[in-house]
Amino acid sequence: MTATAMTIAGSDSGGGAGIQADIKTFSALGVYATSVITAVTAQNTRGVTALEDISLETIRAQIRAVFADITVHAVKIGMVSRAETILALADELAEYQGPIVLDPVMVATSGDRLLREDAVDALVAGLVTRATIVTPNLPEAALLTATPLAETRAQRVCQAEYLLSAGANAVLIKGGHGGGDNSIDLFVDHSGVMEFSAPRVETTNDHGTGCTLAAAITAGLATGLSLKEAVRDAKAYLQQALIAGKTLEIGGGHGPVHHFHHWWRG
Repeated sequence: MTATAMTIAGSDSGGGAGIQADIKTFSALGVYATSVITAVTAQNTRGVTALEDISLETIRAQIRAVFADITVHAVKIGMVSRAETILALADELAEYQGPIVLDPVMVATSGDRLLREDAVDALVAGLVTRATIVTPNLPEAALLTATPLAETRAQRVCQAEYLLSAGANAVLIKGGHGGGDNSIDLFVDHSGVMEFSAPRVETTNDHGTGCTLAAAITAGLATGLSLKEAVRDAKAYLQQALIAGKTLEIGGGHGPVHHFHHWWRG
């Protein structure tokens, strides 16, 4: 059977993040993409200028239409801006037995807030509890746990353990916002802690990195990889997408990573 994944996220009109990044990533990694759009944003490489939520009825209808006809081997959840949407997703996914990757998109690369403040508790209670893995960056981990931005490895582990206690199966706290020569992602589950490290890439084409990493993990799970194998391969894919993305000339702000670096030449 063809490996198939579902992305539940917002649309990025600039094409670098959200639904667009997820579909590109699934496709690049040989996984058929289905999608559920939760919101439509007007944005480009410089920032977000408008956001409109999709109705709950339409969100539910998209999920039901896909599940009624297509076998979905893994689900990725990205931008969900309001508590009502989160609760609807939790309801629709209650019977789903496959892996769920939760990328808690809370603030865009440009700094624009994408998750309402009153929806944070709903995100933890409604979706973290269902997640096979949660993939926050450092600011998102702080917001999810209502703690200061982690400055040490021990603090990151504590934040991850908080999310494990909330019901997550595993947590990957991404180190892209940290310092040092390497970007170190901290993988924490009930068996312990593991680091996934890669040299930091100096580039302004980093829009959609979180979406891309989470989507690549989802693709790996859809093809039957173990969780740690999926994280390992996703980290390697993103690293190459960042390096190749330095050659792209798109927009005047934070451009996208290069999802199709394996096929586009020159």
